[in-house]
Amino acid sequence: MPRLLANAILFQLGWFACVLGGDGPWLLVAGLALAVHLLWVSSWAAQGKLLLSVFLFGCAVDSFLLHLGVFDFGEPRTLIPLWLALLWLLLATTLDHSLAWSARPWWRASLLGAIGGPLAYYAGAQLGGVQLPLGTATTLGLLALIWAVVMPLLHGFARLYRQQYQQNLRLP
Repeated sequence: MPRLLANAILFQLGWFACVLGGDGPWLLVAGLALAVHLLWVSSWAAQGKLLLSVFLFGCAVDSFLLHLGVFDFGEPRTLIPLWLALLWLLLATTLDHSLAWSARPWWRASLLGAIGGPLAYYAGAQLGGVQLPLGTATTLGLLALIWAVVMPLLHGFARLYRQQYQQNLRLP
């Protein structure tokens, strides 16, 4: 239980550091949260592929939404800002730990995604990290649909990599 609680707290600290700090020095707090997770809660060997996959997938999804005009970060850009990319890494750290309860049945992950995903972006918009040019209701509805698919998919990545890691441990 202490590791699950630590994982949730590290995620929240990192989330606030990213959203409130933008691409400034507060990102070091997010980096520290990731380092503590990998040193104490988990390990790079157990989580490396998951973190990298979620990072790349999330950056692609949010960059696509940026190009569709769903997000506005106050300046023309091709890719999402570093702070948002780091949020995807932080989210990845929770999949096998504090959010593991939502993996099965699949609809739990879908429901969590449909509610939690849009709320995280809404909170980010309220705190000034991102603007929602399509309007709040339209954006949150679109994000609810997207995140209802994204969370079960991310849990699928976690399950696959967990099985691969456990299988590798059993090999002589």
